[in-house]
Parts: sequence; structure tokens; C-alpha cells
Amino acid sequence: MAKVLAALRNHWKKSTFGACLLGWGGHWLYGKHCDNLLRRAACQEAQAFGNQLMPATMPLKKATVFLNPAACKGKAGNLFEKNAAPILHLSGLDVTVVKTDYEGQAKHLLELMENTDLIIVAGGDGTVQEVITGLLRRADEAAFSKIPIGFIPLGKTCTLSHTLYPECTNQVQHITNATLAILKGETVPLDVLQIKGEKEQPVFAVSGLRWGSYRDAGVKASKYWYLGPLKTKAAHLFSIFKEWPQKHQAALKYVGPTERPPEEPEEKSSRPPLYVRLYRRLRSYWFSPKEFSQEVAPEDWEELKLSTIELSIATRNRQLDLARTKDFMDICIEAESVGKGEFVHRGSQKMRDPHMCPEGSQCIQASRCILKLPEGTEGSFGIDNEEYEAMPVEVKLLPRKLRFFCDPKIREQLLQAVLQ
Repeated sequence: MAKVLAALRNHWKKSTFGACLLGWGGHWLYGKHCDNLLRRAACQEAQAFGNQLMPATMPLKKATVFLNPAACKGKAGNLFEKNAAPILHLSGLDVTVVKTDYEGQAKHLLELMENTDLIIVAGGDGTVQEVITGLLRRADEAAFSKIPIGFIPLGKTCTLSHTLYPECTNQVQHITNATLAILKGETVPLDVLQIKGEKEQPVFAVSGLRWGSYRDAGVKASKYWYLGPLKTKAAHLFSIFKEWPQKHQAALKYVGPTERPPEEPEEKSSRPPLYVRLYRRLRSYWFSPKEFSQEVAPEDWEELKLSTIELSIATRNRQLDLARTKDFMDICIEAESVGKGEFVHRGSQKMRDPHMCPEGSQCIQASRCILKLPEGTEGSFGIDNEEYEAMPVEVKLLPRKLRFFCDPKIREQLLQAVLQ
């Protein structure tokens, strides 16, 4: 014992390094053990769904998974196979996994997709945006948009997970909770933005559109990876040196909020007898209803010229309110007079919450808007954190267009807010 203590005293640097390495290794192994316990508990819960008895004539529910292996810097495929795939296979679902090979492939695959009972998106914001765009571009989108959608957050940016699931710092637990929420079957309706250029096909988004200096600087933050936690501030600081003041000018036309119609439950009526159907056809043939001209009230458009440092058009999905009586999207026009220090500080905040609307901004509630840009305008839009060329666009709100699976606790909180 005395020799060990003497060796530790004589080689204290090596001893300290070894103790730190041993402590780190123990902490890492303990974390892996806890993750395995979480996976085991989730699989046991999923197996309870798979063990439920069902009639022999009832087919298995089909679930189509769109997996983006390139998400999360190429780690998404491994995260899915270790944390989500076992839960889905144990649940008794007929699971088909479709892996995308390149950007935009999910849009084309959705056009060819056959009937399915569930659509599951495994990736980040970009994968969600591709899937819903391909889904709503279909000729039969009215029927396919009723298919519930599950979201397994595997990407670098997963904005939608803040709406659907409780906050969680453990990645394994976050993924397993999201997968189990799909099996539990609770859903919430989400708004969708339809963004259409003059010549392009429409693009759809569940978060929103950003155009401005904060977005442009935030995209370049990854170039300064060698600065570690200072890379975000560095990106906004260097953008000041290139151009200041930074202004974006455009013309905006918009229509105010629309009244939300009451949501009626779908009732499947039984087929009437043959003689009733014959009578209805004969009556419609002989006594065809007269066509009355209905005058549609003109839309009340408002126009304004804007000069801003950033413009954002966002859905209300981050602040879900099932009791809301009006449907609208939030348009935030930020003031152009911003100091350099405030620009750098606010840029870091917008990396955490891209659609935050600072004090002093002009906030507009609209159900539809047209954004006209001056000729020769350069730059890009950020649509659900995906980059698109900046151009004149029409943005239309599609209220409660899609239903996404959510954690039962989230839905219970929303229903309690309605009762209050």
C-alpha cells in the first residue's frame, strides 16, 4: 500500500490523468446502461400493443416510414435502427421503411405511394417539409391528407418536436417517447402554409417562412465550426462587416383572419335501401335545382410597403389553441433600425427560436398574403429551415390541414385549456 501511494505521489500527473479518464469512462458506460434500460422499457410497452387480440379478418395496419439517413450528420439511420425500429416492429404494425438517397426524393416517392394507414417521418425539419409537400401535391390529396402522420425527431433541427412532445434532454428517451406516441394514437390538427411562386409548384410548410439578415447569417454559422460555441456570434459579426445597414424591401398585400368553422365529427351513415336511392335519382333528374347566382363578397386586401431587417411568416403551431375562433398566420416585420451589438445578440436568440418577434416589430395576423420583391432581389428564403430562392410568392393558410400524432399529455393539456 505504501508503494502504491508513493508511486501516485511521484507520478501525480499521470495519476490525475488516469483518474479523470477512469471517471469519464465510468460515466460513459453508466449512460449507455441507462439508455439500454430506456430502450428495454419502451420495447416492453410496445409489445403490449402487439399482443392485443384482433379479429382474424381484420388486416394489419400499414405504416410507411420515410427515413432520411443523412439527417443528424449521417447518424439518423443508426438512431432509427437502435431506438425506433424495434418499437415499431414489436407493435404489430406492418412496417415498410423507405430510405431517401438524395434531397427532394421524398416528394417524388409520395406521388407513387399506395394506400397506407400511417405515415411516419423519421428525420428533421427538411424531411417533414418534403413529405408534406409531396403529400399535398397529389391529385387525391383530399383523401391522403386525412392519413395521420407521425414524427420521429432524428434531425439536427426538429422544430415540430417542441409542439408534439414534452421537452427532454436525453436523445434516446426523446426518440422512444415519440415512437410510442404514434402507437398510442392521440393526434392534434396542425396548420399548413401553402407557398406558391409565379411559375413553380407550391411548397408546403408547418413552421413558416423567413427572409432576412438573421436567417442569412445563421446559415453561415457552420462555416465557423472551429470557434465552438462562438460560431453563431462570429457569423453575425462578420456579416456586419460585409454590409451595413442591412435592409430588405418589398411590398406586402394581405387578408385578415378568417372565422373558424365548428369541427363536425365524421359520421358514417348506413347505405339507404334500393328504392330510396332510385327515388332520389329520379327526383334529381326530373326536378333539377335551379342555379342561383351567389354573390361572393370581395376580399378585403390591405397593402403596405416594407423595409425591414427580417420578415417572417409563421403558423400558430408553436402555440396550439384548440379553442381558437379565428384562423390566421403571424407576419412579423422587424424594424430596420437595429444596432450592431443588438444584431449580434438577437441573432443568437433567433438560432434558438427562429420565429421570435422582438419588441418594436410590426405584427400582422393574416389568412393569406402576397409578397412582391423588387426586380433583381437576391438572397434566399428559409422555408422550414430549408433554403429556396427568393422570389415573389403567395402564402395561403390551410387551417387544421394535417393531423400529427402527439404525446397524450400534450393533448390532455390542450383539452384542459379548452375547458377552462
